[in-house]
Amino acid sequence: MTDLSAEHLEQHEQDAEAAEARPRAQRRMAPIVPAQNIAGRALVLVIAIMTFLSCLTFGAVTLVRDTASVWENQISREATIQIKPADGVDMEAALAQASQIAGEFPGVKSTRIIDREATARLLEPWLGSGLNIDELPVPRLIIVTIDENSPPDFAAMRAAITPKLPSASLDDHRTWVDRLVAMARTTVTIGIAVLALMLSATVLTVVFATRGAMAGNGHIIEVLHFVGAEAAFIAREFRRHFLVTGMKGAAAGGAAAVLVFIVFSWWSSRNMATPQADQATALFGNFAIGSAGYLGVVLMVLVIGALTAATSHATVVAYLSDIDVRQPDA
Repeated sequence: MTDLSAEHLEQHEQDAEAAEARPRAQRRMAPIVPAQNIAGRALVLVIAIMTFLSCLTFGAVTLVRDTASVWENQISREATIQIKPADGVDMEAALAQASQIAGEFPGVKSTRIIDREATARLLEPWLGSGLNIDELPVPRLIIVTIDENSPPDFAAMRAAITPKLPSASLDDHRTWVDRLVAMARTTVTIGIAVLALMLSATVLTVVFATRGAMAGNGHIIEVLHFVGAEAAFIAREFRRHFLVTGMKGAAAGGAAAVLVFIVFSWWSSRNMATPQADQATALFGNFAIGSAGYLGVVLMVLVIGALTAATSHATVVAYLSDIDVRQPDA
């Protein structure tokens, strides 16, 4: 009897040592939401794509807005006097007279006559090099630099120039400025609308993914809920899981967007002398979104990650409330 008790005690000690030697991970409680599955990896990829497109849209809107602001500032600082060739008109004398008249108005900082060489360079993309402008009826220009804080009276300036020089016309660029501002505002509005649609699509994707995860683990969630687990605990588990998933996808998409902006900026700086780069730079600047643009990308990543977590939390709470409504006696 004593030997049997000793043998039983020794066996019990061996079982205890074996249990103690088991990996701690094997005794750890499994999470409610599976950490890695095909649906989870697909959700990370979808969020990464949505974040990438959202950051590109935000960057494009930033580029257009900044470029339009530069255009508006440059145009608002200058006016143009154009003198067309006419019979009996001495072009050089007419240019000097118009420049003198405009320079006498208050609010005009300076006037500058565009010489023959500069005029030929302006026409070179269309008419080729080696152009002799004296052989063609090419208008000549005078650039009038104005004071933005106290602009001159353009109507009075136009009335002073036109009687003396009938072939001259004054353009204060107000029409161009108005069109430019309208174009910039329209572009920004369209960009914001596209961004809102992308964020909405992200929210709907997370809702479906959350419901899919809950459907796959519905029996576990219902048992936990019916034995007394609070909805906040279950929702917190889902929120933590989808927050990590959303941040992974958003960080990957944001990093890809930043890489695209860096590559375009590098390409623009390396190809400044080519005609294609000159046209692109004239339209969009040097493709540099600046510190504000990169900060916007970081904020976009954080917003999408937080939006993913909040959406999953709301979906889980609604799902548990629906269980209580369908099975009130449980």
